[in-house]
Amino acid sequence: MSESFIKRCLFYFVGLLIMSLGVALQVKGFVMGLSPWDVLHFGLWQSLGLTFGSWSVIVGIAIVITTSILVRKLPKGGVYVNLVVMGAFIDFFVWLLPDVASWPVQAVYFTLGVFVASFGTAFYITPNLGAGPRDSLMMILVWKFNLRMDRARFLIELVVAIIGLLLGGPVFIGTILIVLFYGKLINMFFPYTREMLIRFIGYNDPKILQLK
Repeated sequence: MSESFIKRCLFYFVGLLIMSLGVALQVKGFVMGLSPWDVLHFGLWQSLGLTFGSWSVIVGIAIVITTSILVRKLPKGGVYVNLVVMGAFIDFFVWLLPDVASWPVQAVYFTLGVFVASFGTAFYITPNLGAGPRDSLMMILVWKFNLRMDRARFLIELVVAIIGLLLGGPVFIGTILIVLFYGKLINMFFPYTREMLIRFIGYNDPKILQLK
């Protein structure tokens, strides 16, 4: 096992922690609305039953199967790690962060969460060990159709938010902000996280994700 691989794994896990913190901040600032994917999970829950969390897992598994068919190979190991640990990380930060009742403070939580989560997303996909189910779908659009990350993310978030809304999911200003800016923030942070990883490893490992 090479030193570069170990460092890429460490970078990956740190990225998952950062992204989980960002998601937890958004949950604490729920007055601003839900993210597009959570709008979908909520709509499925209200329309078809089961639970909110169950639909999050079911949708994730469905995306893994779909992306595997599209690229005709099984996902990288990081996808399975993401499926297993992300929920635990998010629950930990939701427990750790204090609840707030004030609307302005919740708005700050949510806004900060969007920035932290987008930075964490760029951070954990940079080592190229496998993105989570939803981010894997974004990366397939990037590779298959030569799209920028922000444009691919925008298209996915927009379609998901519309489907969730039609199913009865709650859409508010925070949802719209994520659709418009989340992908742009990931695209903005990616060159910096890539440079951070190169410096951490000590050289430009060709296995590090390279995008335009």
